[in-house]
Amino acid sequence: MKVLRTAAMAACLWMPVGAVGAQSPSVGPAPASVTLQQLATGAPDEQMVLLVWQPAVTAGDTGADASEGRRSLVIISHGTGASPMAHIDTAEALAAAGFVVVAPMHRGDNFQDDSNVGRPQWMARRSRDVSDAIDFMAQEWAGRTHLDVDRVGIFGFSAGATTALVASGGVPDLRRVASHCATQREFVCTILPPQPDSAGSQPQPWVHDPRIAAAVVAAPGLGFAFEPAGLANVQVPVQLWAGSQDDTVPYESNAGVVRRLLPQAPDFHSVEGAAHLSFLAPCTPETPPPLCRDPEGFDRAAFHEQLNRSVTAFFREHLRGASGQ
Repeated sequence: MKVLRTAAMAACLWMPVGAVGAQSPSVGPAPASVTLQQLATGAPDEQMVLLVWQPAVTAGDTGADASEGRRSLVIISHGTGASPMAHIDTAEALAAAGFVVVAPMHRGDNFQDDSNVGRPQWMARRSRDVSDAIDFMAQEWAGRTHLDVDRVGIFGFSAGATTALVASGGVPDLRRVASHCATQREFVCTILPPQPDSAGSQPQPWVHDPRIAAAVVAAPGLGFAFEPAGLANVQVPVQLWAGSQDDTVPYESNAGVVRRLLPQAPDFHSVEGAAHLSFLAPCTPETPPPLCRDPEGFDRAAFHEQLNRSVTAFFREHLRGASGQ
């Protein structure tokens, strides 16, 4: 898809993915307090790449938090056409704080393969990826005995934020795309065709994972599709972020709707001057310039310091067993 090429450029530079073994070594440098693994799960014909960040194990450290005996798990769900590296700074900050972080590369919606984007199974498959990633960490990951998978956190950006809401119990009605896009055009209208009324006769296989206990939702898309009661079953605490200059997912039809429909008022953060891509990791010299075009005067690095502190504090409050609690 042409609309995904900019994101693909960034992902290609941030994460060169080749053949992946079941338990391959670290894929790149990380802070001294954090280790990084590239793994894979699933059958060969539907393999899913996972990146796992965790606190570095030092002499005498069992890898578990002393207060609970296990570390808390956080899932990161990337946006459309991107990769697990899109939020590397947040992943590293959480791992440095004592969490284990796993970021799946969503099958059929990543920089290498966008075959599911815009199809009826798009969001449903993403929600299944989240559950499959948790299953892998609970059942196959080498460090699973020191991991708490009963209360899992999820961080999602853009389509990943929508994924986080679905995985937490949300049910979007994709038939709303036609009427919404007829009167208000936004990014999702270019990639998600209207769903016929008959689509409602075959319910989407949305996957809601009861292990998710807290969600951070940044710049969500498809907010309007949750009207009128599609978030009624999201009973976990939510931290919600929106950029004041985000015209990709306008507040009124996305974060604003989510904020209004959630049964529990979210911990809401409006970021003055932030555009959509401002939520991606701060730029490096290798990042394609289009990914670095924040509104004039906006300091992405300073914003991410605030974002990462707030996200870490939120998960510390709502997930048991995290180091530093």
